[in-house]
Amino acid sequence: MHDVSESLVGRAHELAELEDVLALAAAGRPTAVFVQGEPGSGRTALVDSWLGLHPDLTVLRSSGVSWEAGRPLGVLRHLLRGHDPDDVGRTLAHLGEAAPVVLVVDHAEHADVESVRVLASAVRWLHEVRVLLVLVTDLDGRVPASMRSTFAEVVAHRILLSGIDARAVQHLAARTGVHLSRPTAHRLVEHTRGRPGVVVELLRESGPALGKGVAGRLPAPRRVVAETDETLARLSSDARSVLGAAAVLGPDAPLAHVTALSRVSGAVAAVDEAESAGLVRVVDLEGLPAIGFPDPMVRAAVYELLGPAARHELHCRAAETVDDEGDRLDHRAAASPGPDADLASELVAFARRRAGEGVWADVADAMIKASRLSPDRADREERLLRGMDALVAVGDLPRAIATAPDVEGLRESALRDAVLGHLAILRGRPSEAEALLDRAWELANPERHPGTAALICQRRVLHSLGRWNGEAIIEWSDRARGLVEPSHPAAVEAMAITGLGLAASGEAASARAAYSGLRQSVHEGVQVQRFRMGQGWLDLASDSPSAARRELESAVPGDSNAGSVRISLWAWGWLARAQFVLGDWDDALDAVRRARILLEESELDLLRPLVHWTGAQIHALRDEPGPAAEHVRLGHADLHHYEVMVIPACLARAAVAETTPDYAAVVRALQPLTQLDGHGIHEPGFWPWHDVYANALVMTNRVDEADAFLTPHEELARDRGHRSAQART
Repeated sequence: MHDVSESLVGRAHELAELEDVLALAAAGRPTAVFVQGEPGSGRTALVDSWLGLHPDLTVLRSSGVSWEAGRPLGVLRHLLRGHDPDDVGRTLAHLGEAAPVVLVVDHAEHADVESVRVLASAVRWLHEVRVLLVLVTDLDGRVPASMRSTFAEVVAHRILLSGIDARAVQHLAARTGVHLSRPTAHRLVEHTRGRPGVVVELLRESGPALGKGVAGRLPAPRRVVAETDETLARLSSDARSVLGAAAVLGPDAPLAHVTALSRVSGAVAAVDEAESAGLVRVVDLEGLPAIGFPDPMVRAAVYELLGPAARHELHCRAAETVDDEGDRLDHRAAASPGPDADLASELVAFARRRAGEGVWADVADAMIKASRLSPDRADREERLLRGMDALVAVGDLPRAIATAPDVEGLRESALRDAVLGHLAILRGRPSEAEALLDRAWELANPERHPGTAALICQRRVLHSLGRWNGEAIIEWSDRARGLVEPSHPAAVEAMAITGLGLAASGEAASARAAYSGLRQSVHEGVQVQRFRMGQGWLDLASDSPSAARRELESAVPGDSNAGSVRISLWAWGWLARAQFVLGDWDDALDAVRRARILLEESELDLLRPLVHWTGAQIHALRDEPGPAAEHVRLGHADLHHYEVMVIPACLARAAVAETTPDYAAVVRALQPLTQLDGHGIHEPGFWPWHDVYANALVMTNRVDEADAFLTPHEELARDRGHRSAQART
């Protein structure tokens, strides 16, 4: 049984709906309500927990069972046991005198039709009687035909229990003592379709294993495995072979691949048999038939029931069947019983090719698999490090953090400290990153390992961007490009940021030339995302918001699995600013919303203040203090964080205070920025705060101080020829 609080996790909306119908009944307006959801959705648990919040109610309960559905008035007589079932109206009027009476029929789809009709009619025709009829049922499509028409005629409210979200899954996990990252919670939502009962089953059976990360296959509850085993036993060997092949190939596998892998001559008939048993469904995949599972856990159960030997054989054959190189390597890795140096080398070669394209998610998976398959310790450690670094590069921080203890236990090396420093950067920890990157550079040997040295330089470029230090960006970018070929990933990524370093150092023309050169040399692949983000940021700072919007929209991948989460977050954050400047506030808030989802999934703190700055400012200007304050809270940063975190966090606080108006609070919000001299913070166009601070000083009777502060910025704006900065100052 669920406890009350557990059953209500993620069900605030449904609980409010139940409270509303109860209020109607309590006011003497008899009411009926359907509570519908598929098995495992927690429909009964929700009703039980809700009733537990109202101990003063009179509650009568019964439940339908399929073998008694033909027994007329059976559910009604059981529901009103001890009372007169022949005069339902009088009985309910009497029961509802002291407090509302709630009639609960669980599994109402299996109740007898006569009972449901009598109860529904009583609710329909009674007046000033405090009664609420709660019919707890399966989804309409699963209701027997004999009852479906009756349900359709019942005048009732309907509460449909959809799946709970990832945040609710995290709360459920915490109640069982398991910490789930947001990506793991999302995977669990997809795996269980958000059914809380099923989520709880898995947490109780496999909780600690579920909390270790987002890699690997999610299991099926033991109940589902047993039910699937019983169904498989009733099928032909051909149908079982087709199901096994589909489970190994993955969701929505092309029928041609399933047929080839299963080696069943009558595969279509076997698929039809499996579909009739409810285990698979035929779907359209780009105009061709494919085999999918109606429930991801059924696929997990079928896969588990294959057994190790059958899984090994099928993965080996699948590696010869599938077209994609990455899929072939995945199947070979899944089939490998132990270390395999040759396969590990092939995975490394694949990872290097994908790194050249900037597809770091594939790099991470391939390198981590290669590490596990490597018999040599040195190879195993280096590949694990590069796999973790790729996780950080793609923005999968929860999985990287889960891997960090294994990495910290490795022998000290330049690569190890560079990887851990990279993680510290994206977590917004400049002091930790500085120490790790300093140590990595001390241990580096550029002559023997120029690739590793270039990687450290590129991480220093990112660290310098966080510190908003243009000169350091340029210095470390030059070092990276001097160590490796121009096409090396470290060189390309460093160049994508070099333009920003030049612009932050007052060399806007050189910055534009740098991005023009990149546009000519990098034409396709994920790397394009990086320089378009940088170009868009530069355009926005250069008073070209329309051009910025075009570039930044191009830097936001249409496929949520494409590109780097880190670069996507930069792009979403600056796209929101461009849309704000252009007056497209609704679009800007949509960009903030999308970025917020990515932030929650990736736990990438470095970009958190930038994203929430725009949200706070727009809600403040729209006189929506609640959402504005929430964005300020979520975007908080202080002087212990990176400058690119501190600046937008201060600007968000100032924007909210200025709309109050509370100019003393504006001064306090922006005061920390006056301590950041020497970090390029005063370069016109990038961070519009000087006029806001000076105005707040004037409004708090500090006119001379405002004039002394603003004069050098007016001169700098004139020297740079920056139009908007001159207008503001």
